[in-house]
Amino acid sequence: MPRLNSKEDLKALRRKIVGMRDLTKPYITLCSGTACHATGSDAVAAAIQKELEKQGLTEEVGVRRTGCHGFCERGPIIIIYPAEICYLNVTPEDVPEIISKTVKGKEIIERLLYADPNTGERMVHEQDIPFYKYQTRLVFSGNLWVDPTNIEDYIALGGYRALAKALHEMTPEEVLEEVKHANLRGRGGGGFPAGRKWETTRDISGEPKYVIVNCDEGDPGAYMDRSIMEGNPHRVLEGLTIAAYAIGATQGFVYVRQEYPLAVSNLAIALEQAKEYGLLGEDILGSGFGFDVIVHRGAGAFISGESSALMNAIEGKVGEPRPKYVHTSEAGIWDKPSNLNNVETLANVPLIIEKGADWFGSIGTEGSKGTKIFSLVGTVNNTGLVEVPMGTTLRDIIYKIGGGIRGGKRFKGVQTGGPSGGIIPEQYLDSPVDFDELTKLGSMMGSGGMIVIDEDTCIVDLARYFVDFLCDESCGKCVPCREGLKRMREILEDIVAGRGKEGDIELLEEIAVVMKKASLCALGTTAANPTLSTIRYFRDEYEAHIKEKRCPSLVCKNLISYYIEPEKCIACLKCLKNCPEGAIEGEKRVIHVIEQSKCVKCGICYDVCPPKVGAVKKISGKPVPPSLPEAERAIRKGKKKGGESD
Repeated sequence: MPRLNSKEDLKALRRKIVGMRDLTKPYITLCSGTACHATGSDAVAAAIQKELEKQGLTEEVGVRRTGCHGFCERGPIIIIYPAEICYLNVTPEDVPEIISKTVKGKEIIERLLYADPNTGERMVHEQDIPFYKYQTRLVFSGNLWVDPTNIEDYIALGGYRALAKALHEMTPEEVLEEVKHANLRGRGGGGFPAGRKWETTRDISGEPKYVIVNCDEGDPGAYMDRSIMEGNPHRVLEGLTIAAYAIGATQGFVYVRQEYPLAVSNLAIALEQAKEYGLLGEDILGSGFGFDVIVHRGAGAFISGESSALMNAIEGKVGEPRPKYVHTSEAGIWDKPSNLNNVETLANVPLIIEKGADWFGSIGTEGSKGTKIFSLVGTVNNTGLVEVPMGTTLRDIIYKIGGGIRGGKRFKGVQTGGPSGGIIPEQYLDSPVDFDELTKLGSMMGSGGMIVIDEDTCIVDLARYFVDFLCDESCGKCVPCREGLKRMREILEDIVAGRGKEGDIELLEEIAVVMKKASLCALGTTAANPTLSTIRYFRDEYEAHIKEKRCPSLVCKNLISYYIEPEKCIACLKCLKNCPEGAIEGEKRVIHVIEQSKCVKCGICYDVCPPKVGAVKKISGKPVPPSLPEAERAIRKGKKKGGESD
């Protein structure tokens, strides 16, 4: 492909690509993000290729492997165009039937369609599935159409048009003003206005200036940035190049987690193709502006996602934060002005430049514009990546898109903002989701993690889990974070183990205040959010653990006991045979009893007891029913199952 030397060359190439594509031709699109790789998309792709060759259809039917479609628990996902038939959970064994019946015969295979869990209704098209129907996919939309290893797919959809507009029709100042006017706020967690950050880096003295993409994304359960970078790396590169033009940078970095090999692979291909087409490197599109990008693979530490720690890592130093009295926008990499933006933030930039700040500002709320991608996980029916306008309520995300709580359980709360976010209870389900509203509730937007919890989740144990994670991930450089998290973990571990005492709640709150005020970086200043928010909204659960030595959710091992109701036991031997400690006594037609002194509370007996029987019970904070000696006496008195007596 010859190098594109002008805006007109890019237009001509787009017309050529589009003109060569037959939109009536059958096309199979296969989701090939990391989640679908894990569920067998490679094997499905190989089966498709084999079957097309077998049936002599390799020329008549196109195949495109795209990035993540979002509905990750239902992958691999196939969409067959032009009819837009969507099949879920596809296996290699399904492929011959798909080719024969659907591609050739235009028949629908019912079992591969989405079925509404409430009505059983089958849905043929992806846009009819509730998980997709209630989303507004702008940033994520390209993932459905683009082969990330083929730059021409991106160009055909209008890719790099915004870059051409910026370079040939706008000055750097005009680009900067457009982003400021759009009020694009950082999607990586801080929510800081991107335009203001760009302006600081541009205006501060010092050369060279750097622009950086943060694709570290260390929050448990969050994978928005990974999926964008895997599925549409050119959108991120286009946004980064526009940012470099506005700021006056000629060198960029993409910092990617070591655990994201597919993102790194697709990004490397995208960089090579962009340079070949003249969209990176010297004199981009004949504009006189030059820009290059280096990929830096991070070591995987959670703290390395913090701006100054990330820049230390790029320099080859230990990835730990610097004091904040000097901003990285003024003195970042090698003490030069450095602008850092999250993947999703930069992916919004081409949309803003092409469609305008007013268009972008028409989406979202007064203080939070545009859409946001959330990683919806936990005890919700439909899990995956969800893109909605800012201001969408938690209820709409969890119940309309997520399909409600699994197993008909009661919704208890939702944790937003990653491990440093807060847990929001049921009474705030109708709260709009944006930067400011979540902060008011004691949580935060973060990078977009959203973990739904039900009635079976112990709030105190959940807080302990997040504090434990943050304690291990803290770099240990500052005392408030290092020692504060350790002490919080000790207190929470004591509480869930039944060793909690009066004053523990107040001590947790006191430690949290010190951490918020005195920690060096955002990890420490936000690490207390899980504990503070759970104390704020679920204080009664803390008090039950401490005062009553009771876990209301029947989770904390040291505060629960298992016993078998004699009236319900059918002596089926399942619990007896599966108990790893031999703590269950009984025999066929003789009621079973758990010897409490031997029970390690593993819960296997509870799990294997037939649901219709429900003889094994889990209790907390009550006197445990009689142990073996009294039960044996009862048996000797003639209480055998089936009415027999000794």
